[in-house]
Amino acid sequence: MIKKSIFIAILFLGLFSCKKEEKVADFKKVTSVESYTYNELKPLLEKKDSKTYVINFWATWCGPCVKELPYFEKINEEYKNKNVEVILVSLDFPKHVEKKLIPYINTKKLQSKVVLLDDANEDFWIKDIDSTWSGAIPATIIYNKNKRKFYKKSFDFETLENELQTYLK
Repeated sequence: MIKKSIFIAILFLGLFSCKKEEKVADFKKVTSVESYTYNELKPLLEKKDSKTYVINFWATWCGPCVKELPYFEKINEEYKNKNVEVILVSLDFPKHVEKKLIPYINTKKLQSKVVLLDDANEDFWIKDIDSTWSGAIPATIIYNKNKRKFYKKSFDFETLENELQTYLK
């Protein structure tokens, strides 16, 4: 009887580990990243539809950015069916896309949309995004058609989720 119980327990655990492997298998390896000038990116920062957008400006070389990315990924996963879209805007150097950005996306299996902002006119687009922004990252915009706020800070998950909740009420 004990052997039968152990066998059932092992079988049960095996079924759950297979499910986890299936989820990882759903990740499609990224081979390229869309590159935008600021004029091409700007429409993503100003949509007036029914969604709430979480736009995070980050780079692979930014320690605080990399530390908070799992929180944005968790928001993406938990809120994707609640009309929330997470977009990760990489400020990595274009020459590092192949060797750093794409491998990072694949290693971390990022599921949020990742785009590269490739526009040398930082003096314009930084101030256009937010007049108080120095350009320091991480930085985040959360907005919908009724409300918009720019955050010049790092997030932990609880703070990020609490901020997002204020847009969903």
